[in-house]
Amino acid sequence: MKTYSPSLRVRLPVFVFVTELIILTIYAAFVTYDGNSDAKLQTNMTNPMENAMYRDYPYFMDIQVMIFLGFGCLLAFFRLYGFGGMVFNFLTATFAIQWAILVQGYFQFSHDGKIHLGVINLINAEFACAVVLISFGAVLGKTSPLQLLVMALLEVPVFSVTEWAVLKYLKINDAGGSILIHLFACYFGLGVTFVLYRPRLNEGHAKENTSYQSDMLSMVGTLFLWVFWPSFNSALTLKGDDQHRAVLHTFIGLSASTLTAFALSAMLNKNGKLTMADVQNVTLAGGVTVGASVDMMISPACAYALGMAGCTACMLGYKYLSPFLARRLRIQDECGIHNLHGLTGLISCTAGIVAILLASEEVYGPSMYEIFTHRAPVAGDPKLIELQKLIPGIKPGLGRTAQEQALFQVAAVLSTIAVSGMGGILTGFVLKLPYLAPPADDFCFDDGLFFDVPPHYDSPLKLNNMVATDDSTTSCTNA
Repeated sequence: MKTYSPSLRVRLPVFVFVTELIILTIYAAFVTYDGNSDAKLQTNMTNPMENAMYRDYPYFMDIQVMIFLGFGCLLAFFRLYGFGGMVFNFLTATFAIQWAILVQGYFQFSHDGKIHLGVINLINAEFACAVVLISFGAVLGKTSPLQLLVMALLEVPVFSVTEWAVLKYLKINDAGGSILIHLFACYFGLGVTFVLYRPRLNEGHAKENTSYQSDMLSMVGTLFLWVFWPSFNSALTLKGDDQHRAVLHTFIGLSASTLTAFALSAMLNKNGKLTMADVQNVTLAGGVTVGASVDMMISPACAYALGMAGCTACMLGYKYLSPFLARRLRIQDECGIHNLHGLTGLISCTAGIVAILLASEEVYGPSMYEIFTHRAPVAGDPKLIELQKLIPGIKPGLGRTAQEQALFQVAAVLSTIAVSGMGGILTGFVLKLPYLAPPADDFCFDDGLFFDVPPHYDSPLKLNNMVATDDSTTSCTNA
């Protein structure tokens, strides 16, 4: 007998309106403008081009495209779950950004007890949102919109505390977010799906498939992510040569992973054909793999090699590791986030550690201490005084050696995986509450459960009047 999920008519509006009132109250009490958006601090004599708006807004818009169009279209690959993939992405992302502004702002309170809001706050909040959306991929099609909102509600604080602790106490280099975005999101999502394990789904689900149209839409999402990934990796790097290298390395890594993905897809397919899932996901691996070292002097050749290595690991993960995790470890990873974000994130972190160990003044010059700030000499050190004569902006550091910094990077990787995995498991138990309207197995991957859908939306597109001629030309008209 089929079991229907409870109605969202009361549950979803209650959650949304209550959280909106809480967010509105916090905004009214604690949020104000920063120095670049406060009229009292700007005058007609102020050069508008010195405003952070012109420095940060282009990156904000690029990341907006990735969040709402890239992720949205990419997650619409199931034949009967296009609405769910795109619309629940829209809903979850909007809520996660609002919530992240406040949670991250808690660690940025100024002396007046206010969160000073500027475009840079929005960029940081969108990185937190990206974490939630990556984790969403592990439970795609198996959760209600209410469950997704609660997951965002819980994941954003865990991420923000982890981010704050790692950056404040371990003081690591992670320009492209390989540790704090990709690894955190991956293992949080795997923790959630481990608890929400559905044994029947391992036997296959009639609606867990794609169509020509859904694969095309998902491919559009891949292209949006591919095109704007350099902005994602470079948004928070130091302006100038660091940001320039980040863009170059990301593009090179993506290009290498794309070519490698096509070659491996044809090679590993028993019929020698390309698989759309490979093109939609594995082509993006290079953007993750260069992340931890994206602003360093790793060389273009290294960025290319990282793109190839990340693509290979991602492809093999989809083909062999994902089925093993589902059968043996109760981890049903619908979008393969462990392959695209976990395996590639680990490769990226390893490359970043090697780059830190090899960094020297011979390669970087005095600017090494701007990139690796924690290796800068401590206050009062004569070497620091000499460096500040060359580059006045260099600040006192911790005087770490390359080996010490590498150990802190390892500690950040291990602690991030541990905290995110445990946070995901605990969140999974919360999401199992019946009040959150989880869909029954029979109604997973189906828009009809939560949307008013068009009649016959689940019928395959039929093409009639197919006429094949002797010269192999074909004409067709829609029925």
